[in-house]
Amino acid sequence: MSVVLQISDTHFGTERPIAMAALQDLCQTQRPDVLLVTGDITQRARAAEFAAAQACFEALPVPTRLVLPGNHDIPLFDVFTRALDPYRRYAQVFGRRLEGEVVRDDLLLLSVNTTRRWRHVHGEVSAQQIERVSARLAQGRPGQLKLVAVHQPVAAVTPQDKRNLLRGCERAVHAWAAAGVDAVVGGHIHLPYVLPLQARWPTLARPVWAVQAGTALSRRTRDGIGNSVNFIHTGAPALVERWDLDDAAGRFTRVGATAIGAGA
Repeated sequence: MSVVLQISDTHFGTERPIAMAALQDLCQTQRPDVLLVTGDITQRARAAEFAAAQACFEALPVPTRLVLPGNHDIPLFDVFTRALDPYRRYAQVFGRRLEGEVVRDDLLLLSVNTTRRWRHVHGEVSAQQIERVSARLAQGRPGQLKLVAVHQPVAAVTPQDKRNLLRGCERAVHAWAAAGVDAVVGGHIHLPYVLPLQARWPTLARPVWAVQAGTALSRRTRDGIGNSVNFIHTGAPALVERWDLDDAAGRFTRVGATAIGAGA
C-alpha cells in the first residue's frame, strides 16, 4: 500500500518553526512514500523563501516528491518578472517542468498547473490540460488509485469560497471522472475537507472526491483551524486521513479519516 503525504499552502516567509519541527517528526514516524505539495509554497515568491522551502522538503525522509506551484509562487510586485518569466524563481529550485506524475503499482498521481500569470488569485484549467490528463488517466491500470492534484479547489463548503473555485472545474471533473479519476486534490483556501462531488454534479460517470488540505506550516490559518496535513492511503477503499497540529504537544495528531475511491 502506498501513502501520500499532502501538504499545501506552506507560505514560506510566514512559516511556524513548531509546525516545521512537527512535520519532520511526522515523516519520521509515518514514513510516507510520496510527498505532494499542492501550491503556495512561498508567501511572495522570493528567492529566500524558495530556498527555505527546498531545505525543508529535502530534509523530510520521503523518497518521492511532486511539487506544483500556487498563485503565491508567481511574483506579485515584481511586474517585470511576472510578465516575462513568472516561474523563474520556482524553476531555480524545483525545475522548469510545472506538471508531473508519480506512478506506482497502486497509484497514479498527476499534477496540473492551474496558476496563470495574468490572474492574481484565481486558477484556471485549460481544454488542453483537461484532454491531456484524461488521456493519461485512461492509461492507468486496474488497482491504481487515480489522483489529480491542482492548487485551487473544485468544490466549496462556504459561500465565501465559491469565488475561489477553479475556473473550468466542472468540465474538468466530468472529463476526468469519465477517464477514471478517484479524487481531485487541492489547497489554496487553507481549509481541510473531503467531499463527494456527485452531490454537486449527479451526472458524473463515477464517484469522485474533492480532497482539500489546510495550511501545513504557515501562521496564515483560518476559521479557527490550525496547521493541517493529509495522508492519502491506497487500498480498497482508499483512505484520506486528516492530521492537525497540536500546538501544546508540538506534534501532528490524527483527527479523522474518510474512505474514498473503489469500495468507499
